[in-house]
Amino acid sequence: MLSQKIFEELSHKISETIAASPVRDVEKNIRAMLASTFSKLDLVTREEFDVQQEVLARTREQLARLEDRLARLEGGPAAAPGDDEQAVQGHS
Repeated sequence: MLSQKIFEELSHKISETIAASPVRDVEKNIRAMLASTFSKLDLVTREEFDVQQEVLARTREQLARLEDRLARLEGGPAAAPGDDEQAVQGHS
């Protein structure tokens, strides 16, 4: 009687393991497929995105300052050739 109970319990455990195994395999395969797909998409982390966004904002601010400066230099009195280049180098 004891051996019958052990046999049934062992059979039940084996059945559970076999039934769960394909699910785990499918999950593992899906994760591998998703990881492969994401690696091909050239994604960045949120931190990297935020850093680049800050760099872009600073670059836009600098561009606006340089455009204003250029407009002042072009709108001012006639300067000798090369004065603009010296002014730009002096303020860099």
